[in-house]
Amino acid sequence: MLTYLPYGHHWIDDEDIKEVVKVLKGDWITQGQKVKEFEKALAEYTGARYAVVFNSGTSALHASSFAAGIRKDDEVITTPISFVATSNCILYSGAKPVFADIKEDTYTIDPEEIEKKITPFTRAIIPVDFAGQPADLEKIHQIAKENNLVVIEDASHALGAEYRCNSQLSNWLKVGSCYHSDMTIFSFHPVKLITTGEGGAVITNNKKFYEKLLLFRNHGITRNRNRFINKDEGHWYYEMQTHGYNYRITDFQCALGISQLKKLPKFLTRRREIAQRYNEAFKNIEEIIIPYEKPNVKSAWHLYVIKLKLNKLRATRRGIFEALRRENIGVQVHYIPIYYQPYYQELGYKRGLCPVAERYYEQAITLPIFPRMEERDILRVINTVKRITARFREKEEVLV
Repeated sequence: MLTYLPYGHHWIDDEDIKEVVKVLKGDWITQGQKVKEFEKALAEYTGARYAVVFNSGTSALHASSFAAGIRKDDEVITTPISFVATSNCILYSGAKPVFADIKEDTYTIDPEEIEKKITPFTRAIIPVDFAGQPADLEKIHQIAKENNLVVIEDASHALGAEYRCNSQLSNWLKVGSCYHSDMTIFSFHPVKLITTGEGGAVITNNKKFYEKLLLFRNHGITRNRNRFINKDEGHWYYEMQTHGYNYRITDFQCALGISQLKKLPKFLTRRREIAQRYNEAFKNIEEIIIPYEKPNVKSAWHLYVIKLKLNKLRATRRGIFEALRRENIGVQVHYIPIYYQPYYQELGYKRGLCPVAERYYEQAITLPIFPRMEERDILRVINTVKRITARFREKEEVLV
């Protein structure tokens, strides 16, 4: 039996381990200089002014909601096709997630649907750069500007992705430059573009947001003497100025992040090579819709999602999925629409809210894609998908 091939996997080498060990042998393993070094490296890479790192992407999302001033009875528009953390951060703030449907081609949030959902209670928009492809950030920025809304870009899939504005076709912008977003979120979970084990970051050009993020990460506490409200009583003195959390990340995680960030160009190149191989292999298979990459986008290809034309197959999506799993191909589905979850159903969300997203979910399967895949792994995925597709194109029974 062939070994299990997961849909995603980290790549940590001896150089990464060496950098982590250096910190572990030093005096500071948390709240030291490596945190600041990682933040500086992220800001320089994206071209933004500020970066604040957290112990998870979820923490980063929560912090961004706080910095944006989202509070009870506000509404925040987001996509249902994401991990639950994207909308949970809205709930953490006491606000209401409002789900807008996705586009048929890119599976990112549809700006036209965003406009339909805006009410006097709308405070922010959280688009997701799904699978590594930036959402229509220029259009979303314009909608936000016209309605005085904050844009929190969930780019957990998209570190290293680039896009060009329709109005400035010659200029490529990195996701995280915050040219069209007030804050951009990254995740450093092991299946993401780079990893710190668990970790996340908020990137921004807004100094006020930056200062709020720093407070929120550290229990709402500041030791900045220039920001004290009460009298400075001495070197030991600090102030809790807001209700924050312990969302700090360690120095040894940041050492890993710094080392990983240096390898990001290599990781991106390999992901794009694998995506191109898949595109060429599957583009003429009638039963498969390959991912669409817009011409003004360079996706980070965190995920490679195919859609099945189920009306042309004598099998359900589950049947195809399980057939691939039996071959030890670690396919996955990204994602179940968030409002399908029992918790959201209890909050009053019903199926039928976003028809395009729901149709997408019924057809989607994520194939393995990660930089350390070898040639034999790529061929194994291609050949297995082709073989299983052919099998259920020809047979009479329906696999359920």
